Amino acid sequence: MKEPQTPIAGFTDTKRHYEILDGLRGVAAVIVVLMHLFETFTGGNHLVQIINHGYLAVDFFFLLSGFVIGYAYDERWQRMSLGEFFKRRLIRLHPMIIIGMIIGAIGFYYGASPSIFPLVGNTPLSQVLLIMLIGFTLLPIPISMDIRGWSEMHPLDGPAWSLFFEYIANILYALFVRKFSNTVLSIFVFLSGIALIHLAVTSPTGDVIGGWSLDAAQLRIGFTRLLYPFFAGLLLSRIAKPGNIRFAFVKSSILLIVLFSIPRIGGATHLWMNGLYESLTIIFLFPVVVYIGASGTLSTGWTSKICKYLGDISYPLYITHYPLIYIFTAWVYNEKVPLSNAWGEGLLVLLASLGIATASLYLYDIPVRKWLMNKWMV
Repeated sequence: MKEPQTPIAGFTDTKRHYEILDGLRGVAAVIVVLMHLFETFTGGNHLVQIINHGYLAVDFFFLLSGFVIGYAYDERWQRMSLGEFFKRRLIRLHPMIIIGMIIGAIGFYYGASPSIFPLVGNTPLSQVLLIMLIGFTLLPIPISMDIRGWSEMHPLDGPAWSLFFEYIANILYALFVRKFSNTVLSIFVFLSGIALIHLAVTSPTGDVIGGWSLDAAQLRIGFTRLLYPFFAGLLLSRIAKPGNIRFAFVKSSILLIVLFSIPRIGGATHLWMNGLYESLTIIFLFPVVVYIGASGTLSTGWTSKICKYLGDISYPLYITHYPLIYIFTAWVYNEKVPLSNAWGEGLLVLLASLGIATASLYLYDIPVRKWLMNKWMV
């Protein structure tokens, strides 16, 4: 994720910026939107999901974040306080959380569907506004306060669950993990990897899906999905020495899309096989994608423009698209629309998601972050 370029406490940032990694985040964000659109037609059946492993984008985001956090901040701690670090992370992440909750509240009642969102039609506006205000803080709500029927910790904007865990990772890094030697960090990452494999191969659904509810089982999934990729990304930032790979953005993007799109492995009879594929993809192949991306450079031209645009809108797209998915899902279920008759509407949702993300970035996120930097980081 792209970091603000404002110096910290007299520290001038002269490090190279990994633009391709930003672009890869955008590729993954677009895949997430497409996966959520297709997911509407599968009835929750993981075995027939189109773009079957698209949800692994969250794990890829965690890996990228760990890499970028380590690269950007590991060498700054003699010049930077904890307060300054947390201010910078809040400035980077929190404005879009607020706009995502607002969009979710505006669209909430348009997603009314007794068959798929049973609580929406009976939820008073006062409760929606309360959940929105809680969402502004990113504090998760208990299942007893659910207003949609999916037991989400953020029922106005489901994907915010991963930002909740992102914040936890940032806190762990700043308070403890940044002080780990590479040896200690390697042991921590190794043990986290073992936990990830165990979760995936023993999962009753044969995958790592989950983490968005405030109950013991879902929290276990969320923390397991967080700890390996985020801190493996941190370790990678410390030990990797990027090379010089031609066409790195194209190569890493294609590899990432293939990893997300491979059909379900093992079927209903060998669920562990799919779990093994997903855990080993996170553990071994996602770091390869990041290494390839970090080893390339962009020249001027269409590739550079696409990469920059995708990088710029990646986070706004991820955090604002899901309210439209709720509405699209309700329409599909209410009208009993098959996939074959929904291509136009699905394309419209994709384009609207890109439009909202672009508008949110330039009209809201960038100006607000600039104002906060000028106010807080002086």
